[in-house]
Amino acid sequence: MLSTVKKWLLLTLLLAPSAFAQVNVVTTTGIIGDTVAQIGGDKVKVTALMGSGVDPHLYKATQGDIGRLMKADVIFYNGLHLEGKMQDILEKLARRKAVRVVSRDIAESHLLSHQGVHDPHIWFDLELWMQAARTIHQDLVALHPEYKTDFDANAKAYLTRLETLHQWVKTEIATIPKQQRLLITAHDAFGYFGKAYDIEVSGLQGISTASEFGLHDLTQISKLLVERGVKAVFVESSVPKKFIRSLQQGVSNQGHQVAIGGELFSDALGKSGTPEGTYIGMVEHNVNTIVKALK
Repeated sequence: MLSTVKKWLLLTLLLAPSAFAQVNVVTTTGIIGDTVAQIGGDKVKVTALMGSGVDPHLYKATQGDIGRLMKADVIFYNGLHLEGKMQDILEKLARRKAVRVVSRDIAESHLLSHQGVHDPHIWFDLELWMQAARTIHQDLVALHPEYKTDFDANAKAYLTRLETLHQWVKTEIATIPKQQRLLITAHDAFGYFGKAYDIEVSGLQGISTASEFGLHDLTQISKLLVERGVKAVFVESSVPKKFIRSLQQGVSNQGHQVAIGGELFSDALGKSGTPEGTYIGMVEHNVNTIVKALK
């Protein structure tokens, strides 16, 4: 016969794995994944479906992705039609498990629109992304209140870092002369960035890379670059570089030389294990690249 103490110890050992099991979180983008990881800490195991260099606008879920989504304790996605081709899958899964949209608490008055469609690139305004982080924190606590103390502490520390970053971005972008403060990229991902940090932005494609650009767009942007004497345009890690190269050639034909100012991360983080593989590191890289090329 087992003594009462031994029975209690055995019961404790049997219960321990489930009591301290990590929350299995699946996110669509790495940007969301990193934010969840920062707030969840060691209490969560995060899998981001879309890795470095992946375009979420055109992404199609694989059979392996479906399996990972089915096994998740909670799924986080951006919403605002960023995950265009996955939207239906995520909405169907929401009927049977915890699926959360990180953009849902952002007031519509703070959202940008293009031809009646909301711009999904909210992470480029640090204040908006702080609201998304608060939503993630709220959801993690609601779903797993046993880890509330950890989630609260992690969220507080992370939000402080994001606020500091927000102020730093403002200061850095302000060092670019106003005439040179024009950010040209392959697609219109930086609208929120432009509004928040006082820099004019324009993209060859619309807010989705699924949209097309025409000769008129190329001509108009080329004209703008020549008139303003802007020094550089930028390629994106998740968008083919041929579009920006076409623009560069068009400007050259008008007698103005414009450089490729560097590669920006727009819809995806950098490689895992690099500074750009984190949300904060990605923002720092982008700002440093923009300032260096345009000043």
